[in-house]
Amino acid sequence: MIEYLPLFLFAAVCLALMLGYPVAFTLAGVALIFAGLGILLGHFDPNLLLALPDRLYGTLTNVTLIAVPLFVFMGVMLERSRLAEDLLNNMARAFGRLPGGLGISVILVGTLLAASTGIVGATVVTMGLMSLPAMLKRGYSPELATGTICATGTLGQIIPPSIALVLLGDVLSGAYQQSQLTQNIYNAEPISVGDLFVGALIPGLLLVLMYLGYLIFTAWRAPNLAPAGDDEMPEWGAFLSSLIPPILLILLVLGSILSGAATPTEAAGVGALGALLLALFKGKLSKTVLSDVVQSTTRITAMVFAILIGASLFSLVFRGLGGETLVHQLFEGLPGGVFTATLLVMLVIFLLGFILDFIEITFVVVPIIAPVLFTMGVDPLWLGIMIAINLQTSFLTPPFGFALFYLRGVAPDSVSTGQIYRGVVPYIVIQLSLLALLAMKPEIVSWLPDLLRN
Repeated sequence: MIEYLPLFLFAAVCLALMLGYPVAFTLAGVALIFAGLGILLGHFDPNLLLALPDRLYGTLTNVTLIAVPLFVFMGVMLERSRLAEDLLNNMARAFGRLPGGLGISVILVGTLLAASTGIVGATVVTMGLMSLPAMLKRGYSPELATGTICATGTLGQIIPPSIALVLLGDVLSGAYQQSQLTQNIYNAEPISVGDLFVGALIPGLLLVLMYLGYLIFTAWRAPNLAPAGDDEMPEWGAFLSSLIPPILLILLVLGSILSGAATPTEAAGVGALGALLLALFKGKLSKTVLSDVVQSTTRITAMVFAILIGASLFSLVFRGLGGETLVHQLFEGLPGGVFTATLLVMLVIFLLGFILDFIEITFVVVPIIAPVLFTMGVDPLWLGIMIAINLQTSFLTPPFGFALFYLRGVAPDSVSTGQIYRGVVPYIVIQLSLLALLAMKPEIVSWLPDLLRN
């Protein structure tokens, strides 16, 4: 029974989180309780806890993680300065005369928001407030309108530059190095956040095209679900002035990373400064807006690092109790080898996405399973993209998908929760289809990174 302490630790953390306790303190507190229990049972070496200060210092001095507050600042500034609202209004006028045109505008603007904010909650709430009333007034089916907004909001998980990919890349890098050292391999090429950004580009764009294809097909088959409007065409000067600046900013950030001219952290600094200048030139920057953006950035960053510190302690205790060995034995004993192990991991992450946020899964679950899968020969870049899309899917899945809760909070009372749930089902099928496609064709992920390396 003692050897199963790591599993009890994991179950206790999940239970405490479901009861609503704060994530960071739950991870650290439950881990310390089990460390004390392990010491009493003679199953945990207390000297392992002496490694915690070094781990925390390494976390706080990690150059890669500096990108987190910078990307958050960039996204919040673009959201609070209402640049996205101007873009949506002009885009809706450009496509409004087409069946499904307003929905197409929502997906395109949501894609740009995803590439600039990288924060699912912010994108869903922003798009819900701006576009849901307009879609309902136009006569869109509530299911189609809410499903489109929720699905588009989750694109921030996979389209770079994404906060999720920054955090995932840092965790996977450490896990990959650990797995290589256990195999006495000391010269393996590390995986970086930049690699994940490049690898996510084609799958992310594929997902957007699949969303657009579904919406256009639906509008063609049943025009009453997504009727055309009688919008006036936008003034092209205003349209281009609202469209070009955010696109240039995104291209500048991504282009500097893809070309190797800047690291993700340096590119994040460029993005933060660019968003600030955009708001200034548009006349949207004020002392109140700047104060609001700085406070929001500080809150989000503090939350991320507090969870990371708690997760570091959890990971340390989990390994000290023999959890990694237990997981390794479990995976090796599965019939079907690597395929079954990877499928099981994807299923577990998908289910945990119902109750845990992507940050908790990234910091708690990924460090446990990733080294074992890497040792079994799984490509770290492919695994990272699969996990990111999987987590994105869990954001949509009823009854606990976080994107559903975000939209429910801003949707009018005339839209029922059941309509929101039914609306996301086709988009869940689309995302699972993409996961299956990437599983069968891993080169979709690896092609662009390999091309840029060569």
